[in-house]
Amino acid sequence: MQQHDRDAAGQQDGSPTDPTPAPTPASVPHSVHVLLVEDDEAIRRSVGMVLDRYGYQVSAAPDGLTGLEMFREGQHDLLLLDIMLPHLDGIGLCRRIRETSQAPILMMSARGDSLDVVAGLEAGADDYVVKPVDTTVLLARIRTLLRRATFTRPATTGSRPADDSLLTFRNLGIDTRGLEVRIDGRQLALTPTELRLLLEFVAAPGVALQRQTLLRKVWDYGWDGDSRVVDLAVQRLRKKIGAGHIETVRGFGYKFRR
Repeated sequence: MQQHDRDAAGQQDGSPTDPTPAPTPASVPHSVHVLLVEDDEAIRRSVGMVLDRYGYQVSAAPDGLTGLEMFREGQHDLLLLDIMLPHLDGIGLCRRIRETSQAPILMMSARGDSLDVVAGLEAGADDYVVKPVDTTVLLARIRTLLRRATFTRPATTGSRPADDSLLTFRNLGIDTRGLEVRIDGRQLALTPTELRLLLEFVAAPGVALQRQTLLRKVWDYGWDGDSRVVDLAVQRLRKKIGAGHIETVRGFGYKFRR
């Protein structure tokens, strides 16, 4: 009965719930630094404790302006932002961060409200979770974003890329080995999610890819993932590489034009 009461309290205040044991904490290096921006002290403390328990180094801010200042003063591998924040909300904070950084951003929404979620993803967030936060889901999403960021970090060998790693589609050039993208010779700054999505497209030019297939390959989601993250990531990618490269297959998904 006491355990049931504690679980119910966690659901009410938006704190992380932990219905099943999460992976072993020792697997996460302490060099991974997360910036948590959350105005609710109880949630901020409980999420911070969970992340610390599983090996992450955490800095926490109670409002958007403080979070922006901490972001500018430090080096962070991932940002975890609440949407409803005082002084500067999470959507505005996300936009300010995207002006100078491509670090992974995970948004937290109290209600999973469609407008909030869409606005956060349009502002440049990579993914979102709904409060009350399930610990297993939160840790899984963080690991996925960090793994994607590590995968899309350019190689620094100093050698020239192999010819078969250089792809050209009209004015778009992609170095799949060095993980660089250029438009008309100008290098683009893509987020890890946008770059991973583009690589999935160019691996199968002319092939229609379902939204759920992209969710599974890029976001590591199962079949119950939110397809809006795909639509909005494609929207952001089109703005950067040009709308003509990615075609919408109505009622199905997208395909990359040859």
